This record gives sequence, structure tokens and C-alpha cells, in this order.
Amino acid sequence: MERNTRLDEKLAAIRRDPSGSKEFLICDAKDPDMARGIAALGMVRDKNGKERPRNRREFLDIVRAVVKQDIVDLMLLSAYNLHKLAVEDDLFANSNMARAARVNDTSEIWLPRHGAYRASPSQPFRTADLSRVMHGGRPPLPKGVAGADLGLYSLTFTNDVDADHRTLTAYNAFRAECNALGFRHFLEVFNPNVGTLAGEEVGQFVNDCIVRCLAGVDSEAAPIFLKVAYNGPRAMEELVAYDDEMIVGVLGGAGGTTRDTFELLAQSKRHGARLALFGRKINQAESPLDLIEILRRVADDELTPADGVSLYHDRLTKGRIPARIALDEDQLVSQPVLKAA
Repeated sequence: MERNTRLDEKLAAIRRDPSGSKEFLICDAKDPDMARGIAALGMVRDKNGKERPRNRREFLDIVRAVVKQDIVDLMLLSAYNLHKLAVEDDLFANSNMARAARVNDTSEIWLPRHGAYRASPSQPFRTADLSRVMHGGRPPLPKGVAGADLGLYSLTFTNDVDADHRTLTAYNAFRAECNALGFRHFLEVFNPNVGTLAGEEVGQFVNDCIVRCLAGVDSEAAPIFLKVAYNGPRAMEELVAYDDEMIVGVLGGAGGTTRDTFELLAQSKRHGARLALFGRKINQAESPLDLIEILRRVADDELTPADGVSLYHDRLTKGRIPARIALDEDQLVSQPVLKAA
């Protein structure tokens, strides 16, 4: 199948010249409804400062605006919203932005109010039907797919043999289905959600689990890239150095300050990551489109993280958008793994 999205072009450039390519991809994770329920889509603040959960219609309007802006390289959606935007509305018809669906939803991301699922080792689970993600329940198109032929698959290794055996068994079954359908995936690997590993042990454990897990998978069935937590410079450099055919990206994680957002991108890039896939960091922003534009400029080394924060607040002021955090506080690096560097 011919694939000519911006994502595919940039990944191909990196593979042609792993050490020389300057490509860095920015991806928008608009799949929070797979995790958090009612409040997943962010909050809307009225003129009196009162907040309410954003509704789906408002959320989809933001996705449409991001696609129209045409800066991010990949739009990740839930299967439900992918069907609406790609299959029903044909939103991506004239765009070379790639789209993908989250195609599994392990218990690691079951985050309802009052829930306690994350207190137990992550369990594999998959709601999405890959054939319907691709074709939307309709006859296949002569070329391409109506939905998406790319999905995010997530693993969480917990150092618990029974839990991790279930996780890997489910991943094997998923890849077999991918092979039969011509479906591609990228692999998200979370840090353990339970256990006693700490500090550098976490990155070492996760890196070893990734390499061991993929050693039995040939290159044509392997994920097209990885999405991992940033566990500091040493862990990122170690994983990147292991195999220059394995493209490594960083996941955004918790919201934090705007400086955290830009710092995470800059630090991970400096230590070898080739892409950033941010969800809450974009979804919780006061002005997502401005944040995305500045992320691109930080990734292209046009702005430092500090300059990016200043420009972002200048945009908020000019747009008369109230800042969630004052500029001085928003310039602070708050996340420990970023402070350590």
C-alpha cells in the first residue's frame, strides 16, 4: 500500500541516514477518552472563571483546527473519534498528516473517578476492532483506507511474571492480526505502574524489556517507532544507541508547566529521541494551536525552551486568553527527571 504522509516521509529520511537526518516529528495524542472518561477532553473556563468538562463536539472542533493548522505529523485518536472524523467526515482527504487510532486500552489507562485499577499490575485489553479501524465497517477502498492503517499499541512491563506473560501473549496475538490485515503499529511502553524499582533502575528495566520483547520480531512486523517515558539522558541515549534502525520517541506524561513541555522536547531530542507524542501537554494548554506552533520551533532549534515559554505567554496576552500559570512560575522546570538534567 502506498503511504505518502509527512510521517512516513520523515521516518524514511531518518532510516536512510540515522546519524545525519535532522528530522524530528511532533505528534498530537487526541485519545484521552480511552482513559479518563467525562473529564478526559479537558476543561472549558467561562468568562467568570468557572470550569466545566469540555464536551465531545468542542473537542472534535479542536482536532479539526489542529488538522487545518497542518503542523503536527501524526494525529492519534480513539477509534470512535477516528471513525467520525476520517470515515464519516473525510477530514484527512486533502491532508498529508498521518492519522492513527489507539488500538488497545490496558488497565494501566483505566482512570475513572474513584477508580483503583492502577494499584494492580497492568492487564492487557483491547476494545478496538482493527478491520473497523481501517475500513469503518465498509468495503475496502481501491487505494488506502477510510479510517487508519496505523495504530498505537501499549505495553506496561511490571516485573511480575504472570502479568507480563499475559501482556506479551496479547501483543503476539495483536501482531498476528496486524500481519493478516496489513495494519501497522507503533509501540508505547509505559514505566511499571506497580513495584519497587526506582531511579535509574526504571529506565534500565524498561529498556531491557523493550529490546528483549522485540528481538523475536522481524523488521517488517516490528513497530514503526517507539514511544517511551523520558527516564533521563542516560536511559534515552542507551536505548537510542542500541539499534539505529529503532526510532525512539518520547511520551508527554503529566501536564506540568509550559517550560516542562518545551524542556522535555528539547532534552529528549538532545539525547537521541526523534519524535515527541504529547497528549495532556497539548490538550490542557490554554491555546493548543499556539503551543503546537512553538513546539515546532523549539524542535527546529529556532527557540530555546525559555524563549518558547515567553513567546507562548505573549500570544496568550495578545489573544486575551487568561494564563493558567503566571509567566514566572510557568518558566520553572517542575518535573524531577527534567531538573536532574
